[in-house]
Amino acid sequence: MNRASASPKPLTGRKVLFMLLAFFGVVICVNLTIITLASMTLPGTEVESAYTASLAYEKEIAAAREQDVRSWKVDAHLARSADGDTALEVKARDRSGKALTGLKFTGRLERPTDRRADRVIALSEVTGGVYRGSGGAVGPGQWNLVLESEADGRRLFMSRNRVVLN
Repeated sequence: MNRASASPKPLTGRKVLFMLLAFFGVVICVNLTIITLASMTLPGTEVESAYTASLAYEKEIAAAREQDVRSWKVDAHLARSADGDTALEVKARDRSGKALTGLKFTGRLERPTDRRADRVIALSEVTGGVYRGSGGAVGPGQWNLVLESEADGRRLFMSRNRVVLN
């Protein structure tokens, strides 16, 4: 005897509808979760306003040319201790080797991947042409060290260097 076995639970239109709704519901939930996590971790903006940055571009070029004419020699040493505290020392000399005094130096440690981790390091002059400051606890990895100097409200020096802290 050849008997066809009957399925105990037949596939109905309701089951197919439920399976489709469940499938697309899971896909939508996963997409929303990924979008939320991505927008929280990396904002994706380099500047707040591209228009304002473009207006300042000519001033940046002029400031860079003036900086090149001054030919300052600025050396920075960034150290991270075992507990994560950072210390920054900057030595500034003019083209003839004379110490540059009376300037206001600031340093910034910028995380290339997350602006929220940026740290500002206020530097104070300890001796002629030597400026020191502490950045507090900073995690290991790649950072951009941005040094800026100003006098009389005008920026005189700016440099950006990639550093790796262990």
